[in-house]
Amino acid sequence: MTDRILPDSLVTLHYRVATADDIEIVATFGTTPATLKLGSGELAPPLEACLTDLPVGARREFVLEPAQAFGAHNPDLVKRLLVSELPDGGADIVPSTVVEFTAPGGGKFAGVVRERDDTTALIDFNHPLAGKPLRFEVEVIGIL
Repeated sequence: MTDRILPDSLVTLHYRVATADDIEIVATFGTTPATLKLGSGELAPPLEACLTDLPVGARREFVLEPAQAFGAHNPDLVKRLLVSELPDGGADIVPSTVVEFTAPGGGKFAGVVRERDDTTALIDFNHPLAGKPLRFEVEVIGIL
């Protein structure tokens, strides 16, 4: 057992992720704490990096600029597609819908519908938090 978080630690903690203007995205404070294995993809790498070397009992708040969090919003990842190219021919797809696509190699990727008309849809394939500064608050309860 270690007294500080390492890049592959199993940790129990409370955390909160919010936009810089304090719109909450996810939080465990006031509910059951999370137990996460760092390096396993359960928590985004930029957030995991904030945890490294924190001791049990630490409570910290980090402000991450877009480049430190999910990167800048890339306009090249916003594409206009024919509705017929969307899964299920675009049936029931409206703005703000998350649409999952299958890549040629069989992998999956998602995009958010920003606009939709009778024949086309504007899909944003950026991470939903790209281009946004974030607040990450954490309280370390235990390191297993």
